Amino acid sequence: MNFDQKKASRAAGRGPGRPPHKAALFLMALSCLNGQPPGDAVRGKTIFVEKFKCYACHGTSGQSGTGAKLVPMKMSQAAFMAFVRLPREPRPGSSPAGQQDRMPAYSAKVLPDEQLADVYAYLKSLPEGPAAKDIPLLRQIGAEK
Repeated sequence: MNFDQKKASRAAGRGPGRPPHKAALFLMALSCLNGQPPGDAVRGKTIFVEKFKCYACHGTSGQSGTGAKLVPMKMSQAAFMAFVRLPREPRPGSSPAGQQDRMPAYSAKVLPDEQLADVYAYLKSLPEGPAAKDIPLLRQIGAEK
């Protein structure tokens, strides 16, 4: 079991070789009942980073870059999937001149629902960054003003 598999296993509430935690099974079953395929965070990372290079706009942590901030993920899986299929128009002036200011749409033919569910699971597995007040250098800069 590699590092990412161990991390995903811990996130699911189980150790290597142990059965899934009851809560994880419940959440997976619930996502199936809601019509959304369950996702795999390890596969999602590969899709996000290597296959579609989403990090180029959203950052490797989903919190930086020119694209939308994806972590913490505040959308439901259904809303996230709908957004990826048909991104909304950006706010006027939200991107520097000459840059593409809208995420391209990804059809189910290009990015199947199962893979998109994996990306969603990966984004949900990423920790939220610290608040600005918890970063010493930012507190120091704020105090100097």
